[in-house]
Amino acid sequence: MSTSDAVAFWDGVYAARPAAGNPRPNVRLTETVTGLPPGDALDLGCGDGGDALWLAGQQWQVTAADISAVAVERLAALARSHGLGDRVTTVQHNVDMSFPPGAFDLICAHYLHTPHELDRATVLRSAAHALRPGGRLLVVDHGSTAPWSWNQDPDVHYPSPREVAAGIGLAPQTWTVERADAPRRIATGPGGHTAEVTDHVLLIRRTA
Repeated sequence: MSTSDAVAFWDGVYAARPAAGNPRPNVRLTETVTGLPPGDALDLGCGDGGDALWLAGQQWQVTAADISAVAVERLAALARSHGLGDRVTTVQHNVDMSFPPGAFDLICAHYLHTPHELDRATVLRSAAHALRPGGRLLVVDHGSTAPWSWNQDPDVHYPSPREVAAGIGLAPQTWTVERADAPRRIATGPGGHTAEVTDHVLLIRRTA
């Protein structure tokens, strides 16, 4: 799938559903970040914007990036309507081509899965290098298939957090794995349907 096809695919995903008026943050983000001093954050694959808006409400300065122009335009408008326009900067960005510039205290990548070809290990390695000393990279992946997932392949493999960490290949002298586990939760999908799902959670801190 080409870059233009990937953009069209994700624009179609977001355009096919109503804009979220008050999107919720991901629970793995809130449980990880609550209590941390605010700084500069990068939200990779910001989607409807629940994470970016929550971080901005916690006094973080947020750069929210997504491949979909529909997603970032909606989030920019939503941030302004919530009085957070000065704390949320939205950028349409294809991380398979380049990485958003800057240095960050927090980078979150929630469910950075896509049907088009993506070198995730390179993207996440770039994210780790974009952290300031003491900064954290939070990677949350699907660990199971929800009934509403776009990928219903019964043979799909969900790499464990340790597999993801190994694939990134970071030097332990500079980066430390603070969390690598697979908690479960009850998720709510389109139409209010609920199901138990597994998250694969990886938290890496830059120590030097």
